[in-house]
Amino acid sequence: MNGPERRQLTRYNVRIPLRFRPISLAADQTEHFTEAVNVSRGGFFFVSSAPLQMGMPIEVTLRMPAEVTGTKAEETRCSARVVHVRNQPYGDGRIGFGAEIERFHIPSANASPT
Repeated sequence: MNGPERRQLTRYNVRIPLRFRPISLAADQTEHFTEAVNVSRGGFFFVSSAPLQMGMPIEVTLRMPAEVTGTKAEETRCSARVVHVRNQPYGDGRIGFGAEIERFHIPSANASPT
C-alpha cells in the first residue's frame, strides 16, 4: 500500500514484548505472547499466528518505550482494536496486524502489586 500516510502520531521502530488476548465472544480467548515491531501513543504493529480479524477487540499489555511515554519505559495495559491485517506471512508463518489503542487502563491506587 503506497497510499497517503494517515498516522498523526510518531511511530517508533522498536521491538518490544507484547501479550494480548482477543476479547471477542467468537474468538479463542487464550493469551498470546509475541512482539510489537513498531509503536506510537495511538497504536502498534505486531506479528502473530493468532487468527485475528479486522475490527476484533484485544486486551494488550506491553512495555511502552521512553520515546513514546516521554518519560520512562513503563508497563502499559490497554484495549485496542485490529485495524489492518498484512496477510503476507513472515518467514516463520506469522502475519502482521495493526492495532489502534482505544483506551489505556490506569492501575488502581488500591490494587496490590503482583
